[in-house]
Amino acid sequence: MPRDKSYLKVADELRARVKAGEWAIGDKLPSRARFAKEFGVGPSVAQRAVEHLIVEGLLEGRSGSGTYVRKPRERRRMVRSRHSDRRGPSPFAANMKELDHEADWECTSSARIPATDAIAERLAIEPGDPCVVTDYEFLADGMPVQLAKSWEPMAITDGTPVLLPEMGPLGKIGVVERMRAIGVDIVTGVELVRPARATREQANLLGISVGDLVIAIERTYFDEAGRPVETADIIVPDIRWEIAYEIRVKRPGS
Repeated sequence: MPRDKSYLKVADELRARVKAGEWAIGDKLPSRARFAKEFGVGPSVAQRAVEHLIVEGLLEGRSGSGTYVRKPRERRRMVRSRHSDRRGPSPFAANMKELDHEADWECTSSARIPATDAIAERLAIEPGDPCVVTDYEFLADGMPVQLAKSWEPMAITDGTPVLLPEMGPLGKIGVVERMRAIGVDIVTGVELVRPARATREQANLLGISVGDLVIAIERTYFDEAGRPVETADIIVPDIRWEIAYEIRVKRPGS
């Protein structure tokens, strides 16, 4: 068994034993030293296995006391597309408000970044064409909720007030409203959803473990002519959130 994966085997066994009722909610677990001896692994492997289950939400560590089985975390529902036709704050902010969370986000934008082959294909531009790339970290009540990396062709936004998504008078209002402000009407969004495993960078930002399951969403927005005007890679931690899509059905005569 590869050394860097041994802690996952220990974590899987401990998880199964907790779920089987060997320890109930609120029970104190044996020491990490005992687990190391029981599983025939080093103390660092046992420590990492327990920490993995703490991050996962199955266990909790109490300073000076030990490790306990915690009440399961609530897995919240993140509704996408519900607010696409509303004005005002971003869809993320609107969704978090419904869940009684205060939304915020941090971001960094860079201009004149050459499009990779994959991004160029998604945006129907040439590889190497300049784009504005923005990295987002979305927060709810100060805690990380999702990550996103957005690419916008500079051929569309260069020389306009919305070149940098979060700057100026039109910052923080969402890509749909920003593009509309310069005469680009986004009418369609396509999202491709895949399961993935968290990279080290993603895990550090989201407060989860490397290799944890995440929901990867590849989103692309199109204007009235079918031209892609923005594409983004969105990462949501699966242990905390589930994704739901609302489909609106047009009523007869409307």
